[in-house]
Amino acid sequence: MTAPTVSTAVASPPAAVLWDMDGTLVDTEPYWMECEHELVDAFGGRWTDDDARSIVGFDLLDAAAALRARGGVDLELTEIVERLQDGVIARVRGRVPWRPGARRLLAELGALGVPCALVTMSWEPLARAILDALGPGTFQAVVTGDMVANGKPHPEPYLEAAARLAVDPLECVAIEDSPTGVASASAAGCVVVAVPHLVAIPAAPGLHVVPTLK
Repeated sequence: MTAPTVSTAVASPPAAVLWDMDGTLVDTEPYWMECEHELVDAFGGRWTDDDARSIVGFDLLDAAAALRARGGVDLELTEIVERLQDGVIARVRGRVPWRPGARRLLAELGALGVPCALVTMSWEPLARAILDALGPGTFQAVVTGDMVANGKPHPEPYLEAAARLAVDPLECVAIEDSPTGVASASAAGCVVVAVPHLVAIPAAPGLHVVPTLK
């Protein structure tokens, strides 16, 4: 049986496609995990891979709170976020780990005239590093975790992205890789295409699960 694809999951061109970044557009989750382990180790704490996977897709301040509570990182939450993100940015500047099929799908959507927005819980500096690698005009709107009052799984990030594109979120497709992101996009009313990566995504009514963006 042929595996489902983004094209077969979405019958007709949507009003817009709203992209998650870490784990969906770029395979930066391993970078985040490396930086988490390094930071916790520096404070003599313990942080397992299961701990790291448990915060995939989280708002960064919520992730920082977990590192402080469970990993013993004795810093202010914003400083935890900044130190983690600085480490990820340094790695991205060395190599951007694109997810298979992501850039091709972006190009195809651009050729069709379908607007795209980046909807990420990473803060603006990391999003900017990824956008710089893509070139201008790839995304018509960008929403980062430091731009919203409520991060994923709250619907605000996706509602804000749709508003910036002046489209109805009910007519948008969101592409996500985590249960937290899927919950956010679903709550906003988007059609959700899930591309599981490091974390399993439970089946749900109306959720389209595909193995890859290719």
